[in-house]
Amino acid sequence: MNIHGQIEYKLKQLHLAGILQTLAVRVKQAEDSKAGYEEFLMMLLEDEYERKQSGKLIKRLRQAGFEEEKTLEGFDFGFNPQIPVKRIKQLANCVYMERKENIFLLGPVGVGKTHIAQALGHIACRIGHDVIFTKAAAMFRYLHGGRADQSWERRIKQYFTVDLLVIDDFALKPLTQFQSDDFYEIINERYMKKSTIFTGNRTIEDWHNLFPDPIIANSAMDRIAHNAHQIVMTGESYRNKSKGKEK
Repeated sequence: MNIHGQIEYKLKQLHLAGILQTLAVRVKQAEDSKAGYEEFLMMLLEDEYERKQSGKLIKRLRQAGFEEEKTLEGFDFGFNPQIPVKRIKQLANCVYMERKENIFLLGPVGVGKTHIAQALGHIACRIGHDVIFTKAAAMFRYLHGGRADQSWERRIKQYFTVDLLVIDDFALKPLTQFQSDDFYEIINERYMKKSTIFTGNRTIEDWHNLFPDPIIANSAMDRIAHNAHQIVMTGESYRNKSKGKEK
């Protein structure tokens, strides 16, 4: 076996086969620049590190379940002067996650709440956090299905432990008793431990009336609203603007 074959074999055994993708290029660069052994090794290690980080990010984004790849960079803040741009961009540093704070993105249909929520989730993935994005209705259906096959406990624990939970379109309609109980379990477990982002069309004050039990409503709302960032988005419909561009 020649030297190249030996290198390829050893790299595969060490699960470093990705280095082979840039090895020839790096060897040529090292020869041309007369790089030292340590510098050459560092170039190879940086390539492998970037590959692994990229792979981890792709995995986190896939597991997050985003509807689309939405980013803050891809959001046209200029279309609607009523959107609090500064407040939204301040959240991009993810300090709210370190402080275990929640975010409410509230406003009428089409103003970009879901885009911003997914964009904040995308940023969290980029810096190494695990994220789950879910429509509220889909989450409740998923949990209800767990009661039929005895997997409810396993299913709900996913929402307890994820670094950032994004619940889209919450409070569209009144909650059933099961939904109310499930929601309280999730919120209670995440309280002061993990951050949650909510999007909704109703004001926070209206959310209390969606719970069948006022005691659970008060307790749940007290937990999710504690030290939360409430951002109200009004004005022109971003969705209609996007459709207009497509025509």
